[in-house]
Amino acid sequence: MTEMTSPSRVERRKARTRAALVGAAQSLLASGRTHVAVLEITQAADVGMGSFYNHFESKDQLFEAAVAEALDAHGTLMDQLTAGVDDPARAFAQSFRLTGRLHRVQPELSRVILHAPLAFYSPTSGLAPRALRDIQNGIDSGRFTVRDAQLALVAAAGSTLFLGQLLHEQPDRDDREASDQLAEDLLRMFGVPADEAHTISREPLPDLMVATSHPS
Repeated sequence: MTEMTSPSRVERRKARTRAALVGAAQSLLASGRTHVAVLEITQAADVGMGSFYNHFESKDQLFEAAVAEALDAHGTLMDQLTAGVDDPARAFAQSFRLTGRLHRVQPELSRVILHAPLAFYSPTSGLAPRALRDIQNGIDSGRFTVRDAQLALVAAAGSTLFLGQLLHEQPDRDDREASDQLAEDLLRMFGVPADEAHTISREPLPDLMVATSHPS
């Protein structure tokens, strides 16, 4: 019988140091300050210079990790909030609408993601593979009539990213209405009848404020 072992003190300290570095990098990305020295990053993380190179080979590698972890955190949250939604059209719309709202609920996370838009299209992590899954499920079930799931993903991803940018540039714009309207338009583009697309894109959503303040 194999005994379960808890992380050692050294492993826990390494994990805390790495998390501090990633958190500092995310804050810098969110504020648009990427042309900084490694020393400034380590000072923001409150760790030593030597600790940086125990985890990352370069500043660019750290920033890549910061974006990847932001995308994964967002994707995991969307999975949690859409769990139990069996209809692919509803799952897609709910995730899109919640993502639109997240730009205002978690503006720092939003800015990190928007800083590296190409990372959004990663085939293995973050939001893109999850959206592609929902779109493909919609095609397989007959809910969507689009012929190419990846091209549909391009439309959805582009809408998500440009919506986020628009909401940051226009703080007075209603993020809920904008997200719901775009979700409706995408559903119609994917082949959902207009009246049903409108209904789905106005259905109640999980409480995003509660979910982001009490992550599981």
